[in-house]
Formats: sequence, structure tokens, C-alpha cells
Amino acid sequence: MKRILLPTDFSDNAFNAIRYALNLFREEETTFYLLNTFTPVSYHTGYLIENPAPYGMEDIAMINSKRDIERTEEKIKEEFDNPKHSFVRLSVFNTLIGEIKSVVEKYNIDLIVMGTKGATGAKEVFIGTHTMYTIKKVNCPVIAVPSGFEFEKPKDVLFPTDYNLSIDNKYLPLVKEICDKYICRLNILNAYYGVALGPEQHKVKEELDKYFKNITHIFHIAEGVDVLEAVEDFQKKYKIDLLIMIHNKHSFFENLLFKPVINQVAYHTNIPFLVIPSIERIA
Repeated sequence: MKRILLPTDFSDNAFNAIRYALNLFREEETTFYLLNTFTPVSYHTGYLIENPAPYGMEDIAMINSKRDIERTEEKIKEEFDNPKHSFVRLSVFNTLIGEIKSVVEKYNIDLIVMGTKGATGAKEVFIGTHTMYTIKKVNCPVIAVPSGFEFEKPKDVLFPTDYNLSIDNKYLPLVKEICDKYICRLNILNAYYGVALGPEQHKVKEELDKYFKNITHIFHIAEGVDVLEAVEDFQKKYKIDLLIMIHNKHSFFENLLFKPVINQVAYHTNIPFLVIPSIERIA
């Protein structure tokens, strides 16, 4: 049984991400963990020191959180009514990222699904702050779902890579699972500036070819452009339903994630993307 964490602030954007997860895993036995965290804005350091067990404000926030998370579950069941799915409600007084880390470890979470919209909802922002820090700080795959995205069965998946990854990555089977379930075509894209692949990168490419041998996959090369430009160009030519990235210690992902996004590439907010943590390559 799969275990999926669904953080929510009870916004439309958060429920849209929940809806995507419920559709993507519609046919799979799954336990969904609905998580809401709260930290009342009136709390401050001095208050917490003087009142180590404050009464009132936290209780009210907890009551509101439990009420709204129950309503969220009711809304889910009204819309989906899927006997394969079960739910665990979590209302916690904590920071979001801190609690996500705790829940992932405590419940052995397989995947986190959350929205991408930041606090301002600004189009210039690639992804929201909470999503960004979840990807950076939490050792668990994350699917970030754009605001307003309506679920479509993924058919074409884009996987940009510099081939500095490990085929032993324990999260890689999730990519294979999704592609196999939806009979996807996996497009593996490498972008580079005139420097050919080294021996280790060639080896990883060959390993990926073998690993995905039972899945339709195509290798693509984009020369003379950075990853962001390569992804944009590919998006113009093909309808991509899911973007997959590995968050490794190399610069390419960090450059993509934090590079200012101009209006011409705001399309990024229209595609769900799966980010999986890396592991050190085993020689």
C-alpha cells in the first residue's frame, strides 16, 4: 500500500493538488495523510518563554484546523468515494517543513503531493516558498501541482538530466511505475554547452536505457542552451504532461529552481512536476 502526504492550508490551490493525487493513484490502494500545520501569528519568543504551556490561542487554532481538515476529507469522499483510499487527518502546532520531515519519517511516506502557488501567487515565482523548501529539505519525492491544473492521464513525460545520477536511486522506481501505469513515453533530455558526455555519464545513459527497457523512452540532446531553455523548447514542440527532475548536488537543478523566471517561460506553472531526491552514485 502506498503512503502519500497531502499538506493543505485549505486553499483552492491545495485542494487542487489533493485532487491530482487522488486521480493519479485512483486505481491503487493508498493511505493519504492530510496534514495541516498552524503557528498562530500572535505567538512570539517572549510569550512562549513566559507561557510554556499556553492555553487558548493554540486550542482555538487546533479546533479550527481539525474542523477544516475534517471538511476537506468529507469533500474528498463526496467527489471521489474510492474504497481503495483511506485517510489519516493530522492537525499539528508546528512549522510546515518541520512537521513534513517528522511525518515522512514517522509514517514512512512514499510521496508528497502539494501545490506550487506561492503566498503572493505571482506568476514570476517558479514555485512557492513552502514547496521549494520541501524539495530542498525533505528526503522524499515531491509532486508539485500548478494552481488550476486539471488532471490528465500523463502520456508524455519529460525527464531533463545531466546523467550525474545513480541508477540505484531508491526513488527511481516511482518514475517507472507512473510510466508503466499510464503507458507513458519517457523523454530523457540532456542539455549542454559544447562539452560532450564523459565516460561516467555515458555509462549512466546506458544504464537508464536498460532500466527503462520495457517502457517507451527516447533520448534527446539540446546543444548550446541551458536546461531551462531546453525544457522550454521541448515544451513548444510536444505536449508534456509531467516534468521529472532529480534534485542532486550538481548545479543544474539549483540553477533551474532558483533562476529568475521571465514571462516567456511562465509555462512552467502549467505542468505538474515530480522531483526526486538523489543519492551518491555507487561506483
